[in-house]
Amino acid sequence: MRRMIGIVALLGLAVDLSGSLAQAQQFSADLFSGNASGQIVVTPGRIYVADTKVRIETSNFPDGFLIVDTVPPASYLVRPAQRIFMDSKQSSRLTRLFVPLDPTDPCAQWRTMAAVAGLADTGTWHCQAGERVSLEGRSAVKFTVLSPHGNSTRWIDPQLRFPLRIEDEDGAAFELRNVRQAPQPASKFEIPAGYRKFEPRLVLEQLKHTDIWVEPPH
Repeated sequence: MRRMIGIVALLGLAVDLSGSLAQAQQFSADLFSGNASGQIVVTPGRIYVADTKVRIETSNFPDGFLIVDTVPPASYLVRPAQRIFMDSKQSSRLTRLFVPLDPTDPCAQWRTMAAVAGLADTGTWHCQAGERVSLEGRSAVKFTVLSPHGNSTRWIDPQLRFPLRIEDEDGAAFELRNVRQAPQPASKFEIPAGYRKFEPRLVLEQLKHTDIWVEPPH
């Protein structure tokens, strides 16, 4: 019996440890989008992080915001005016880039969130740690990331357990600035009660049974 209890305890500890790998510190920051030269190309957004959850506000979605959770992995686009939410899928690459992760094995979480977005994984991921640098006064480790969806350079803050900057091979760059470590309200990461989930597939099926539907040519 003691041996069984010991095994159960060890399994529980393993689950706790594995769950904590994808947890970040609680903080908020300004989110800048630009190019590799540091030029800002859109209005800065905001990002909020608490443990396994992320809220992203960006000018690309002026009438909504993005919510990401890594346990279980999911990402949503929330539109308050319509009181609806939907799977974000590939509507924004931010939901698969700025996520809590294990700074010793960041590729694992990035690969998971790429799958959540619906990207087919047809190859291997490789994250190579490089030099430690200072970004906005915070210590970060530079990573070279090779993936089936493109190569990039990413800087991770090991204390926050979160990316601070990402440069894609297409020249796009995203960076967090003015990081403020503080507890974040749980309501920031919740879909408000009464919101319904919008399913484009179901809407399409409903349209097929109306007079406005025209079958596409074969």
